[in-house]
Amino acid sequence: MKAIRYRRYGPPGVLELADVARPVAGADDLLVRVRAASVNPRDYHFMRGTPYLVRLASGLSRPRQTGFGVDMAGEVEAVGGNVTAFRLGDEVFGYRDGALAEYVTVGQDAVVLAKPARLSFEQAAAVPVAGFTALQALRDKARVRPGHKVLVNAAAGGVGTFAVQIAKALGAEVTGVCSTRNVDLVASIGADHVIDYTDQDFTSAGTRYDAIIDMFGTRTLRQIRRALAPRGVLVAVGGPDRGNWIGPLAGLAKSAAASPFVSQRLTSMLARPLRADLAALGEMLETGQIAPVIDRTYALTEVPEAIRYLETGHARGKVVITGI
Repeated sequence: MKAIRYRRYGPPGVLELADVARPVAGADDLLVRVRAASVNPRDYHFMRGTPYLVRLASGLSRPRQTGFGVDMAGEVEAVGGNVTAFRLGDEVFGYRDGALAEYVTVGQDAVVLAKPARLSFEQAAAVPVAGFTALQALRDKARVRPGHKVLVNAAAGGVGTFAVQIAKALGAEVTGVCSTRNVDLVASIGADHVIDYTDQDFTSAGTRYDAIIDMFGTRTLRQIRRALAPRGVLVAVGGPDRGNWIGPLAGLAKSAAASPFVSQRLTSMLARPLRADLAALGEMLETGQIAPVIDRTYALTEVPEAIRYLETGHARGKVVITGI
């Protein structure tokens, strides 16, 4: 089968389309024919091996696991003898290391569930990592409740587009921050207010928010705290790369260090792939409370180009690999 592999750290050129052995489902596994996948910032951090802290998990000098990508959707093509949760032909979506391949095997208890019927494979593949991040940031870290005022900084990105919609589903009054070209997009997915950051600074506008979900990391803690309610919560999800050692984790560390000394809660997060949360996202997708926003699609042969585009930081929603 064809699969994306990388055997050394570096720029997108290290990604290669390789011929590899097709996996075989074990007794407790299912074999999935991947129909679509998507890429996330986590992928290019592992590809480059930066910040260097990621190498503690992936391998110090070279990647231990050569598969690439984690978001996928496809069809069950074979099931092991002990599998009872899935049948041949089932359409599924979820989280699996090495997702950028024609076939993957997954355990029947893995973070993979039936694909919402109303979604295409491309839409379903856009969900897992970005959806987990937005859901866990809002529900678990910020503890958003009906009536809360929530601001999403970088509302037009992969996580941001889910965060706006999930915050609305949780009953919040949502403000999205984005560039001029994305104002209409952010309004179309349900934001009650949209701030064009090229025209207005949300940290000095005078509005105080119960929760701020920050993907940019371009504002100082002092600036962001001006926009937080006295008992408000900042959830730092990402930030700009500043050096190769800890990169975007630097801002997250500052938030954690400052939080015990102020009335506001300053926290950070890395998403966890959880089967229960995939089910929660699936329910919201099935009922139309949220819908994936897809910017561009690429073929499996074009994954390096897709990563280059994602690294520009200008993707509107998700970047999806299709026609696998």
